[in-house]
Amino acid sequence: CCSGSARAQSLVADLSSHLVSVTAGFAGTDLLLFGAVADEGDVVVVVRGPDSRVAVRRKKRSPLGIWVNADEVVFTGVPAFYRVASSRPLSEFGGGRVLQVHQIGVENLRFDAVNAISEAQAATFHNALIRNKQHQGLFSSGYAPVTFLGNRLFRSRIVFPSNVPTGTYTVTVYLVRGGKVVSAQSLPLVVSKLGIG
Repeated sequence: CCSGSARAQSLVADLSSHLVSVTAGFAGTDLLLFGAVADEGDVVVVVRGPDSRVAVRRKKRSPLGIWVNADEVVFTGVPAFYRVASSRPLSEFGGGRVLQVHQIGVENLRFDAVNAISEAQAATFHNALIRNKQHQGLFSSGYAPVTFLGNRLFRSRIVFPSNVPTGTYTVTVYLVRGGKVVSAQSLPLVVSKLGIG
């Protein structure tokens, strides 16, 4: 229905900075994401850190009473950091199909298991991986608010903890209407160590 350029114009967003500098006394920081929409809809923001391979191990107690690694599953495509912000609860996005397609929300993240394992095993280790990341403060357990200022302007704060991994991040902003993404914009973000020997 719309040309690519007309579509791109319906959503414009930017960050207060495209660099997070991790210095010797770094205690975490936050950035401001701001933008405007030309049409009505919900704004969803996904902050995703660099993908990597992650091993998830299950421990069990040996007959001697010592905890040892029993099973291990290696996943690829696991983001080092993951945050979601939204202008309304993700549970209200009619059926959630759009959330699954675009991997919005931790429950919709997809990782590939390197090991040959059953679906049930993969799900168990997948959920354990998400819990571990949430415990470390690297995956969000809910969503941060996207606040509208009037009908068109919006803003959201992206909080980075002190243990934020370095690397190249992608901040993707979606405009969702009627259960579909009608416009999207990706912004680069670099988390880099400065002045650390």
